[in-house]
Amino acid sequence: MKKTRIVIPREHGGWAMVSVPYFIGMVAAKPALLHLPLFLAWLFLYMASYPFLQSLKTTAKRKTWISWGTVYALVAAVFLVPVLVFKPSMLWFAPVLLVLIMVNVWHVLRKAERALLNDISAILLFCTGGAAAYMLGGGGFDQLLAAVVSLNFLYFTGTVFFVKSVFRERKNRRWTAYAIMYHSVMLILPIFFGHPWMCLPFLFPFVKTLRYAGKIMKPMKVGMIEIAGSIQFLLLSWILM
Repeated sequence: MKKTRIVIPREHGGWAMVSVPYFIGMVAAKPALLHLPLFLAWLFLYMASYPFLQSLKTTAKRKTWISWGTVYALVAAVFLVPVLVFKPSMLWFAPVLLVLIMVNVWHVLRKAERALLNDISAILLFCTGGAAAYMLGGGGFDQLLAAVVSLNFLYFTGTVFFVKSVFRERKNRRWTAYAIMYHSVMLILPIFFGHPWMCLPFLFPFVKTLRYAGKIMKPMKVGMIEIAGSIQFLLLSWILM
């Protein structure tokens, strides 16, 4: 009998982006019991997006992709029920998510998934999870919300520059320069958001980029470095924000 393989997203960066902004948004406000079902809904929505987007790329195994995506989406809907019952205002995030998802779909249909605009759209989508967690915890449209979204966006955009500089754009010296310049600016930019101590979580990415940008690296090593970077960003943000 042929074994059925579980369909899950393969990008390590995606797992970091679906969780880190969310947890930062949660601790920046006030953790609540509803944060658990909202995170599980958020996680399963992410897991659903992978097979659905795969089904747009190829006709091979399309029914399998859609089946897995549907299951994940239904599980996400179940976890969303208590959140929407007690906090119906969370539904206002749906139009924002829909617009950002459509940007990703547009790039997939045109086989341009590696485009920088697509990466930025995906990062904004994940940062929306951080905003939702913050507002679920009692936060509002304030300076701290802007900091949660902006700092997460800036950090993960930096990972895009770094990954491109060691893989697809490794031989392009301009991308190496872009990566170094970007991370240099990130060392001081948090000061302008009123969180000068948040410069510290950007020190690791800066050193990492100086050391490895433009170099040949194995995917496993890049993945381990990015996981370490995401963990230190989460922990330092938790302490310093």
